[in-house]
Amino acid sequence: MKIGLSSYSLLPALKSEKMTILDVVQWVKDNGGEHLELVPYGYTLVDNLELADALRDKASSLGIDLSNYSIPANFVQETEEEFEAEMERVKQHVDLVHRLGMRHMRHDVTAFTLPPEKMTIEYFENSLPLIVRGSQIIADYAANYGITTTIENHGFSVQASDRVQRVLAEVNRHNFKTTLDVGNFMCVDEAPLVGVRKNLPYASLIHFKDFYFRPYYQDPGEGNWFRTTNGNYLRGAIVGHGDIEIREIIKLIKNSGYDGYVTVEFEGMEDCEIGSRIGMNNLRKLWNEM
Repeated sequence: MKIGLSSYSLLPALKSEKMTILDVVQWVKDNGGEHLELVPYGYTLVDNLELADALRDKASSLGIDLSNYSIPANFVQETEEEFEAEMERVKQHVDLVHRLGMRHMRHDVTAFTLPPEKMTIEYFENSLPLIVRGSQIIADYAANYGITTTIENHGFSVQASDRVQRVLAEVNRHNFKTTLDVGNFMCVDEAPLVGVRKNLPYASLIHFKDFYFRPYYQDPGEGNWFRTTNGNYLRGAIVGHGDIEIREIIKLIKNSGYDGYVTVEFEGMEDCEIGSRIGMNNLRKLWNEM
């Protein structure tokens, strides 16, 4: 088991240009991380191959694994031409993953931001043929490089554990699995312990995040809260500080025999470097205690 960080956790530092993505690799090394997950916000690699090569080489020199590459994608397009264009765009990122020497990738399958009428089971079922077709095309393309592609419980249309499993079963590719996020189930009001237990058998990588939770009838006021599909309130927390039962989730993961990468994602209001560092330290401490 290796603990690392998503570059998304340091997005404020990247956006403010306090850090570059090369600085992020060094930061992860200096703060005890063992791997880095790449989420290309605050930087871009697919159209900057010189930076991609420099990133690959720096990570290698520091002994930091590049564990996963995560991008948005939307296979539910209005026309065949738009669908094919999205396939070509995602394939360019698969090529980049190969260039980086990586073997694991997460892509979305629908737009992340959806109106309430598109969060329904009806929209999901109607969209499923395009979701499955696109995922099969990308998985088959990635298989040529020995890359595993994954769907995360991410985005309000395919965030519940049953919907993730439905997509996995329909796609039916040996190299198509799930990036399991222990917190994202809460966005669709599914208990994290339930979602984790159900989807652990299909996980090839695990994200750890934490949330503060308030029910819909207790408006917490100002402070970066967002709403779940049923109107409850969530706010990002440092891993181990929020309301997710992190210790019990660690027990489930350890008992399952999973021994791959675990990635800390920090989305809280605290300084991103402080939140990321404490989150990795807390996860390591709790992991060793369980």
